[in-house]
Amino acid sequence: MIDRKRISVLGAGNAGLTAAYHFALHGSEVCLYGSPGFDEQLDSIQRAGGIRALHEVDGVAMAFGGFQPVATTRDIEEVVAFSEILVLPVPSFAQEPLFRQLLPHLTSEHLLMLMPGNYGALELNRIKNEAGYRALELTFVDAISIPWATRIMGEAEIAIFGIKEMLPLAALPAHRTQDAITRLQPHFPLPLTPLDNVIVAGLENINFGGHPLMTTLNMGLLENFNGGFNYYKDCCSPAIARVAEDMDQERLRVGESLGLALQTELEAMNALYALNADTVHEINRTSETHGKLNTAPSGPQSRYITEDAAYLLVPCLELARLLDIDTPVIQSILNIAGAYNRTDYLKTGRTLAKMGLSGMDADQILQAVA
Repeated sequence: MIDRKRISVLGAGNAGLTAAYHFALHGSEVCLYGSPGFDEQLDSIQRAGGIRALHEVDGVAMAFGGFQPVATTRDIEEVVAFSEILVLPVPSFAQEPLFRQLLPHLTSEHLLMLMPGNYGALELNRIKNEAGYRALELTFVDAISIPWATRIMGEAEIAIFGIKEMLPLAALPAHRTQDAITRLQPHFPLPLTPLDNVIVAGLENINFGGHPLMTTLNMGLLENFNGGFNYYKDCCSPAIARVAEDMDQERLRVGESLGLALQTELEAMNALYALNADTVHEINRTSETHGKLNTAPSGPQSRYITEDAAYLLVPCLELARLLDIDTPVIQSILNIAGAYNRTDYLKTGRTLAKMGLSGMDADQILQAVA
């Protein structure tokens, strides 16, 4: 076994740089892999010898400021050999192509953690089996999100606005979740908490409601002002919060029909950010972590739609149809978002077929993730 304090991070975006920095700050030896197109940040990190986290931005205090040495590589085989724990804090659309590059170099000792998971474990497991690697017993882990609110601010430079109180996750297969937490926890600066399975991890992603719904319903504001305001405070009105509550009920009904105990969005947000808000509207208006983010998407190509609608709303809608549950708000948001981007997300998003669950009933799906 490779030293448990070594960890590989694949992806050199906001989340990847922050993960590499914070794992190093927490005492791990880190190797950061960047795909083609991320050469600028990798070159900057190599010149600097690591990554710097700012202590403040525009007079506002940031979290975990400092500097940490981080090794980088552009060699996929090298980053796989560096550690048996591979963390992929990449957008959902990047999970499949990155995994196909990794697959020939992996062993059954490897654990792949997706942040956020967005049902990615299921799709990658299908790809593994269809590619002729069925005997390869990988452990996949889907986290509900990344732990940090964070942004790249410059060359090899990030700002961490805040961090969640915990990071819920589940492994595929589910009976490996506790072992996965045991392997991952030494690297993480916050508690990792278990969920029942990767279906729960997808349905519990707190980006499910706020991101695609608020982005879709505020598109005029977003485009006309080019994202120059505070997204969470300015895009969540009382009326929009009511629609969010209705959409949350649709998600909860899907979970209930599958026999899964899900938290409401309000319960999850209060727990993850140590808040005691009475409404989702109050959380968006008062959360200190979110209040520091004085930026917003500037149009419909934001990942709040291209990722969160395609990889969170679509799987929920597919499950709802399988269970004969009506989800008018989810369907409406997908229709509008699809019109914005001239995209049929029910074809391009993460469908049951892409997750390897096509033709299964509810009981068979739950067995497949157990």
